[in-house]
Amino acid sequence: MGSKQLSHWRQRLENAGLEQRLLLLLLTPLLAVLLLNTWVEYRLADTATIQQDRQLLTLVPLFADAVQTLLPDGTATLEMAPELADFFSSRRDVSAYALLNSDGRLLVGEEWLREYPPTTSEPEFSSQEFRGAVYRIVTQRVLTRAGELTVRLADGANERLQRLRRIALKVALPNLLLTLATFFSVKWAVRRALRPLLDLRDALERRSPRDLTPLDAVGSPDEVRPLVQSLNHLFDLVNAQAESQRRFVADAAHQLRTPLAGLQAQVEALAQPGHSGSSERILKLRAATRRTSQLANQLLALSRADAPSASLQPCQPVPLKPLCEHILESHLDAAAARQIDLGMEAEAVSVEGHDWLLGELMNNLVDNAIKYSAPGGHVTVRCGLRAAAAGAASGAPRQAFLEVEDDGPGVPPAERARMLERFYRVPGSSGEGSGLGLAIADEIARVHHSQLQIDSGRQGRGLCLSVALRAVRE
Repeated sequence: MGSKQLSHWRQRLENAGLEQRLLLLLLTPLLAVLLLNTWVEYRLADTATIQQDRQLLTLVPLFADAVQTLLPDGTATLEMAPELADFFSSRRDVSAYALLNSDGRLLVGEEWLREYPPTTSEPEFSSQEFRGAVYRIVTQRVLTRAGELTVRLADGANERLQRLRRIALKVALPNLLLTLATFFSVKWAVRRALRPLLDLRDALERRSPRDLTPLDAVGSPDEVRPLVQSLNHLFDLVNAQAESQRRFVADAAHQLRTPLAGLQAQVEALAQPGHSGSSERILKLRAATRRTSQLANQLLALSRADAPSASLQPCQPVPLKPLCEHILESHLDAAAARQIDLGMEAEAVSVEGHDWLLGELMNNLVDNAIKYSAPGGHVTVRCGLRAAAAGAASGAPRQAFLEVEDDGPGVPPAERARMLERFYRVPGSSGEGSGLGLAIADEIARVHHSQLQIDSGRQGRGLCLSVALRAVRE
């Protein structure tokens, strides 16, 4: 393997996941040990074969000495030494012999061992199968009392082949099964050991970008605790920076409110009937200061709704009907100035939430509806209970809701998703605004674990903006 390939595999190992690394590092030594065990068994089988060949080779001279005479019928007489006779008697079913002349004719012994004599006097070893058994055979030309003959001795107890079979059945196969069992066991153990890391990953993936609360460092393993502590430190830094930005926006809005309120008071005085000056200029100045004052108020509301403390504060029961009545009263003058019919359909119900945030939400929705409705239009404020959303379990309790509907020009469905973006205004809209009202309302809805829904009004006219809330069980 070249250096480039080695570097490539090293890089892949470094980039692999922690689970893959542990599996590789744990299973590689085990696999090496199993391979070494198989190799040792194979070498032992080879050693047994060498010993068997040596034993057969020591019997060849004894068999040569056992040849006495050649008979006229072409056979030979044998007188075996005790050692040779003991070998064949003790291994009667697994041993055989043959004595051949120079022409390869069988003089005595087994016919299946007949073979043409070797060309040299050196011993030759071979293996041959007969009747389902494998024999180890030694063949050698020897000088006997009857002349030069060829001796073939066979031993069917082939230790090498038996050991090879044992290696396959008793070593290799169990080792393979052991490797598979170990692989799944180690994989399970590694996953079990890495469970805290996987839980930490899942907890971070499920987190909202606004959730900067510390992670549980005490319940983490020792190896993971420094990482959790570092993440908590990072969360603290990000939270401090975000809090600093929110304080800046809140302070800026507070600083703007006072001078703008004074400026607006002066302009209002100038706009009174009978006051000298250009009425048109004064009216434009008053409109500009009103818009600036509204922008400051909206920035302050957005900062308060976006702060983490808003969602961490305990919820209180908020009755919706008095809230809607208060919002209605505060917008009657603005609706009358534009000849808008502002009405209410309210049902007594209480929800879990923050009254000041829900009031700001409704204030923005009603203000937007009045601004963007045509003179002579209708705006309706609703609250109460309605059936659960589609897909909810049967028998689910009804949901509380807040809703503002108008019969104005409406907004194309393609533009509705962008209406919730900050400072976005629908192209061609005639009303004055900064594009923060619906963004603030949606942020407040998220604090209450909901979201602002934008649909068409009744009979397909205008818009209907609603928020589903959690009702208080009485």
